[in-house]
Amino acid sequence: MDETRLIKPLLDKDYPMISHGDGIYLYDTNGKRYTDGSSGAITASIGHGVKEIIEEIEKQAHKISFVYRSQFTSEPAEQLAKKLSDLAKGGEYWSFFVNSGSEATETAMKIAIQYWQEKGIKGKNKILSRWMSYHGITIGALSMSGHTGRRARFVPLLEDYPTIKPPYCFRCPFNTTYPSCNHMCATELEQAINRIGAEHIAAFIAEPIIGAAGGAIVPPEGYYQVIKEICEKHQILFIADEVMTGMGRTGKMFALEHWDTEADIIALGKGMSAGYTPVAATLVSEKVMEPIQKGSKLIMSGHTYSANPQSAAVALAVVDYIESHQLVEKSEKQGIYLIRKLQELQINHSIIGDVRGKGLMCGIEFVSDMITKFPFKKEIDLTSLVVAQGQNNGLLLYPAAAGIEGVGGDAILVAPPLTITRNQIDELIELLDQTLKDVEMELRNKGVISA
Repeated sequence: MDETRLIKPLLDKDYPMISHGDGIYLYDTNGKRYTDGSSGAITASIGHGVKEIIEEIEKQAHKISFVYRSQFTSEPAEQLAKKLSDLAKGGEYWSFFVNSGSEATETAMKIAIQYWQEKGIKGKNKILSRWMSYHGITIGALSMSGHTGRRARFVPLLEDYPTIKPPYCFRCPFNTTYPSCNHMCATELEQAINRIGAEHIAAFIAEPIIGAAGGAIVPPEGYYQVIKEICEKHQILFIADEVMTGMGRTGKMFALEHWDTEADIIALGKGMSAGYTPVAATLVSEKVMEPIQKGSKLIMSGHTYSANPQSAAVALAVVDYIESHQLVEKSEKQGIYLIRKLQELQINHSIIGDVRGKGLMCGIEFVSDMITKFPFKKEIDLTSLVVAQGQNNGLLLYPAAAGIEGVGGDAILVAPPLTITRNQIDELIELLDQTLKDVEMELRNKGVISA
């Protein structure tokens, strides 16, 4: 197109025009094929062009696509809420449907504060979170986010919710190692609570596996058990931000299952609809709902498109597809293979400092020196180099922050659709191998790394 009025991520960049998708592949209007190595934004979890979902979209559209939630409920929304409650471990959950992950986490924040108000405790209004975290781009969600780069422009508007350090074993913020560390990154939460005062704190929010803000940082065993114990001890709700990790991405339906831990409130999005419709959800435990049911009987939140039957029907079809095709189990199995292949790449590429992840949510952190773990200089912008070269080579990757405090480091997420086969993983690895070779050649030519 010669002229555009569309605001894109980078206004001076030329983006290829998408034509169509098929499975794990995307095609632009020039006929070039791309392997979707990141499921878009870790979203297209069942692949593109799935016939069953397309049929459900049409089927529901013939019935009704929109009703306002204060006037009607709908069968798809009721069924989806029941399905999500059945899938979540640890009892029954209620669903509040929204349009995006940012709205889901912000709704979780509001419900957590309202919970204490309904119990007659007015002062618990603060939400604690971690540095190197990302919970969304709305003001409330961004306030909870410890993503320095995304906060920078709006700091005067934001609350100072990020409080404790991340469980970043590759660059331990406490300069120790697991297990001798005794979960210092988790017990720091209690120190923060004692400093601030539990009487002011409504909830603590965390991504089970840190995504965009850390490149698939996986906490050590026992971490979330300690976090949950501290929250319960001080009467603080625990919110799990499963927007990126939920719905089978990590080899479990919900990533917290890896730590045998249950959240009071869960935020879902992305893989919940696999990109076939904009929808997300805040799951609220029976414990949290009880005083609201006995009190105001109203959750003070909502959006025009909340719980619309079109999106609910599509999301329900996606969840059914995930279950009927055993994609959670496949994610675990194929994830083990993908991690092994990425670790093999690490042997041949000195710029790979760490490979980590669970299921089909894997991360690579880059370093300029394997021994010191020094990151590349900021002006090199290695993450952008890798992502751009990957797309040139027909491989889509997702950029992530890394480094101390999530600043000055480089990382990517490798998170293909859960439908990927072993042969397709091999193809992905070949493309990634070539991409890293191309980037390393460019770095050598610039004198950044030695020949």
